[in-house]
Amino acid sequence: MTTLYTPGTAICAQVAHGNPLIRAGLATFLAACIDITVAATPDERHDVVVTDYQDGLRRLQQAPPGWKGRVLIVTEQDREWSVRTAVTSGVHGYVLQHCSQRELETAVRSVGRGLRYLTPTLDRCLADGLSRVSLTGRESDVLRLLARGFCNKLIARELGIGVGTVKTHVKGLFDKLGATARTQAVVLATERGLI
Repeated sequence: MTTLYTPGTAICAQVAHGNPLIRAGLATFLAACIDITVAATPDERHDVVVTDYQDGLRRLQQAPPGWKGRVLIVTEQDREWSVRTAVTSGVHGYVLQHCSQRELETAVRSVGRGLRYLTPTLDRCLADGLSRVSLTGRESDVLRLLARGFCNKLIARELGIGVGTVKTHVKGLFDKLGATARTQAVVLATERGLI
């Protein structure tokens, strides 16, 4: 279903976003580019599929063996966990719906030529999150109980450790997550898919 891009040829993009208004806007933006063509029908050969978050993940999960389709997601989902899930699922590009026409064109060109593209702010966020968070097994246990609303004393009792040890683990979680309060730690961990 896909073609291999060769220099000097136009990149063909299939616009398949689930929101009709966004789909129309994306198609209009891309049709204005001299080096990008928009597929007229879903079965037309294309280099990249420009779609929404759910459809992009679905296409990758249901792809037949050897499928070489390249998926660019255009979405409002900017949480680190959402981006990480998409990237690990095999998405080739990820931009936010409020991106500029220029960024959209750059993303389609990059993905169509076999490269990956991630909105720069999300790229930094993902890199920061990956470098910052590697929890120990015990920190994960403490975090799980924090999320359930346990106080330090109850966490200590549940895990069979001292309250001072719990405080040390909580401080370690704060440092790794960049949090200053228990609730914030749970929210950040949830956004990053740690709980």
